[in-house]
Amino acid sequence: MLELRPNCQRCDKDLPPQALDARICSYECTFCADCVDNHLHNVCPNCGGGFVPRPIRPSHPWRPRTSLDFDPAVTKRLSLKWTAAEVTDIVGKVKDIPPHER
Repeated sequence: MLELRPNCQRCDKDLPPQALDARICSYECTFCADCVDNHLHNVCPNCGGGFVPRPIRPSHPWRPRTSLDFDPAVTKRLSLKWTAAEVTDIVGKVKDIPPHER
């Protein structure tokens, strides 16, 4: 199940479980839509993949043992381990390649 990470790994914006602007890659790296669109150009700086909107976990248990009450979001905040120059380098190399061809 998704970890539902609490923040953008680039700008540290809070991304609570119900955030509509949270984006994830296939490794669950988490960024806000502004960073994905305007700084990362749909390139995950950690893996080179693309992003999709992060699903919203229900707050109400519509089925037994399924909701934020049973599977809460994680609280550990993450940040990029790459320098700004390293992020710029991978984004420049990958941004013009469609995600499904990377």
